Amino acid sequence: MPDINPNTWQFNTALMQRFSPEEIVDAVVIGTGAGGAPLLSRLAKAGLKLVALEAGEYWNPAKDFSTDELDQSKLFWNDERLSAGNDPVHFGNNNSGIGVGGSTLHYTAYVPRPQPDDFQLYSEFGVGVNWPVGYADLEPYYDELEQFLGVSGPSSYPWGAKRSSSYPLAPLPLNGAAQLMKRGCDELNIRTSPAPNAALSAPYYQQEIGWRAACTNRGFCQAGCTTGAKASMDVTYIPLAIKYGAEVRSKSFVTRFEQDKPGNISSVVYINNDTEYRQRCKYVFLCAGAIETPRLLLINKLANSSGEVGKNFMAHTGIQVWGQFDEDVRPYKGIPGALISEDTHRPKDADFAGGYLLQSIGVMPVTYASQLARGRGLWGEKLLQCMRGYNHTAGINILGDCLPYAGNYLELSDEPDDRGLPKPRIHFSNGENEQRLTAHAEKIMREIWSVAGAKDLWSINRSAHTIGTCRMGDNAQKAVVNSEGQSFDIPNLYIADNSIFPSALSANPALTIMALSLRIADCFLTRKPKHLKALKKNFKSRRLEDTKFQ
Repeated sequence: MPDINPNTWQFNTALMQRFSPEEIVDAVVIGTGAGGAPLLSRLAKAGLKLVALEAGEYWNPAKDFSTDELDQSKLFWNDERLSAGNDPVHFGNNNSGIGVGGSTLHYTAYVPRPQPDDFQLYSEFGVGVNWPVGYADLEPYYDELEQFLGVSGPSSYPWGAKRSSSYPLAPLPLNGAAQLMKRGCDELNIRTSPAPNAALSAPYYQQEIGWRAACTNRGFCQAGCTTGAKASMDVTYIPLAIKYGAEVRSKSFVTRFEQDKPGNISSVVYINNDTEYRQRCKYVFLCAGAIETPRLLLINKLANSSGEVGKNFMAHTGIQVWGQFDEDVRPYKGIPGALISEDTHRPKDADFAGGYLLQSIGVMPVTYASQLARGRGLWGEKLLQCMRGYNHTAGINILGDCLPYAGNYLELSDEPDDRGLPKPRIHFSNGENEQRLTAHAEKIMREIWSVAGAKDLWSINRSAHTIGTCRMGDNAQKAVVNSEGQSFDIPNLYIADNSIFPSALSANPALTIMALSLRIADCFLTRKPKHLKALKKNFKSRRLEDTKFQ
């Protein structure tokens, strides 16, 4: 194996301009996170002329990321978003990122697959809606992603559909919180497993990219990985897309679209360094997330004949339970989510629809202090006293279903941001189903910590991730895009991000966003449009190479 240079996984990112704004490129991709980057790579490898527009910086992790929580706030989407409803959503570091790589720059790399029944919530419970695609449609993409990203996981995963392949790498070590959670779950006969994480437990070679170094277990996943061990998009799909000719323009904030007489999008208008530019194009792939995607469409009054843009906003139920232990836990060490249980995916005693998974959690000190202040109302000396027990603290949280409700939605406010665009206002209230699910989960987590030896238990009720707002479906009157991500209203507009999720799924969204992104790209290349026919044969032969790894 060759020596591993922490910069070998990142191609030269001087990012020379490859296409003129006056040149009509095949497609503009808006957003470079879990939705935009895989699609960008796939389309570039097929030979398309592509420009990706990213609102944030193109960071160099080895130089720009540091083991400093406050410094790393630059990775969070910090533009103000207005929250409303009975359970206002906390934005920023909780669910949105900025920079080339999007939210994957600070996601914790927790990548469990949804289970097959997650996609058929209405059929199973009579609430919510079914997806127009199922697990079988996405399974080959899950397989491909786990191999390409280098997911570390157990040799045998005890839940969900039977897997066609094992995880490419052994699991990461169980940190203090994971060991304590396992101890408590064992006492209660709750099955656990090392969690699947898109972070390398050993050096890993990616075809056409090179070697990535193994995780050092410094625990700073949510604030940026300096070594490239975490499979964020900037060290995986973005370098591949650039290698095959895609141009990535950072610090480029999209504000509006221009249309031709038939109504197709002809240009994407964006601001870079206070100067307005427009890029002419044949197609647009909008991958800006469940807040910025509907906001942009509402500002431009586009793709909304159904009236569903901005509707059906969802956020995963994510209650956390914390405990103090005699053991030296050191919650900053190791991958934050090291242990998982899906025994609660469909609890037998449930009085709610859907289900949830359990995971151990690590936390950095500044983040933990803010949770103590918000969750327990501690300030001053009381806060300092509680923080003295930080190294003996361990947490468990859930990732649970959230149903779509008419009263949970995004709208444009009357308050402008620094660019003069209306700030988004997001209304969110948990329904009775989410409240019952949360109560069920809190009871179990408190039992786990009690038998594991916790002395001081407290909980914080929270929501995680942003989901919905541009639902996909088979009915143009009830959805924004079809099952292939194509707008019902504007044929040359596609959406490929978490905004198109019809339901929340009881699993973290990143892996499914990437799977949908690849599927949308493949559907586009094999079925659309006429002027791409010459590329199809080349695309199919190249795609076979995508799955070959050493």
